[in-house]
Amino acid sequence: MRYIIINKPHGVLSQFTDEGTGHPTLKQFVDVPNVYAAGRLDRDSEGLLLLTDDGALIKKLTDPQHHIEKTYWVLVEGIPTQEALTQLSSGIQLKGYLTRPAHVRLIPPPNLPPRPKPVTPHGPTVWIEIKLREGKKRQIRHMTAAVGLFTLRLVRVAIGDIQLGDLPVGKWRELTPTEAKRLKKIRRSIF
Repeated sequence: MRYIIINKPHGVLSQFTDEGTGHPTLKQFVDVPNVYAAGRLDRDSEGLLLLTDDGALIKKLTDPQHHIEKTYWVLVEGIPTQEALTQLSSGIQLKGYLTRPAHVRLIPPPNLPPRPKPVTPHGPTVWIEIKLREGKKRQIRHMTAAVGLFTLRLVRVAIGDIQLGDLPVGKWRELTPTEAKRLKKIRRSIF
């Protein structure tokens, strides 16, 4: 089994084919056959993406009923009130769906490389760490918008206890034996 993490750049699709869109794909960064993304990051998001040929693990990580925690750093435009942070933590009603409770806290600006396409806020900005145990399409962007905050940048920094760390943007690495062992433990717990 292969277990790889990549620091997915902004603007890159979380797949190996562009399906005619003309957008860059993982194929331009990872030359490893028969691995697939275990979950997705939308084109505008960046950070940790796990690639593997382990179908059982992909199922485990992408099925919301298994509640694997994912950690995101989110740059928002606006200053969140305590009420907004409480709403994000408690759950937000989105199009007939209530998000699960999340861990939410303000964080100091992280040491991240600048994006190729710079963020251009029109007001004050704040970084928030959000830890989710689910992952609907563009969920964090919808959650922050629901409390009056516009997401400017979204970076996934962890899946469970697998950390992005200082992996450069656009680069990938095999998981360490310890990391792979932890992932296999997650995979076994599904059955």
